[in-house]
Amino acid sequence: MPTTPEPSPAVPAPAGNAREAGPPAGAAAPVTQEIISAEITQARQDYVKAVEGGAARRDHPARGYPPYRSSLLRHPRHDLVAVGDPEAVELSGPVFGVTDVTDLDADLTGQHHGEPLGERIHLTGRVLDGDGRPVRGQLVEIWQANASGRYAHQRDRHPAPLDPNFTGVGRCLTDDEGRYAFTTIRPGAYPWRNHDNAWRPAHIHFSVFGSAFTQRLITQMYFPGDPLFAFDPIMQSVTDDAARERLVARYDHDLSTPEWSLGYHWDIVLSGPAATWTEPA
Repeated sequence: MPTTPEPSPAVPAPAGNAREAGPPAGAAAPVTQEIISAEITQARQDYVKAVEGGAARRDHPARGYPPYRSSLLRHPRHDLVAVGDPEAVELSGPVFGVTDVTDLDADLTGQHHGEPLGERIHLTGRVLDGDGRPVRGQLVEIWQANASGRYAHQRDRHPAPLDPNFTGVGRCLTDDEGRYAFTTIRPGAYPWRNHDNAWRPAHIHFSVFGSAFTQRLITQMYFPGDPLFAFDPIMQSVTDDAARERLVARYDHDLSTPEWSLGYHWDIVLSGPAATWTEPA
């Protein structure tokens, strides 16, 4: 029996937009990074003080995290509504798409006629439950920006080049060991409108489906040593240091392929009360 792993924390990810939303129209001018960084520091100090005073550790971010400005405006404020008939919520399980999932879907570098630009990487890990057991047959989807930090999405207006050979979406099913695997391009950092001169660290969005759409989990994976970590209010919304570190993939030289790609390993751990944060509907 494997040792009990720590649950994977998650960070808020916006619904429906390729890029994280900024302040609403008519809002005050964006604040500076200095102000945001001071708020991040204060939130972390408050958390540490609370834990030292006996409060429980918090692996997941507060839904209303002040440095992440738009989270204050769009997170749920009312109790969940009990539904007597599950079919009132959904009539079927997850639909994988027009066709079945194939091995080709997991290689984001081979979806077009030419080679995409950027650093090719192999990314793998396991989806585990809170007791370390593999979660088999789960649909895992990823989406990301290209090497220049731009999404192939009509609402992304970042003046960085699009790559005609990289769409930035992939999917696979976990195997009997709960393992997923993707070949892709390391994404670039990009600006967003949370505050003045705000930049997101390089990251890949992950979605994991259970047996129903209401069980969908969304999170983000980061790369080790990124200098933007300290400045990013989305990542820093996970105020517990250990939990935040679990969002960062581990470079694994044994996963690297000679003269082809670098290798990274990142597990997604599910756990009852400490389950990975899921994006509100």
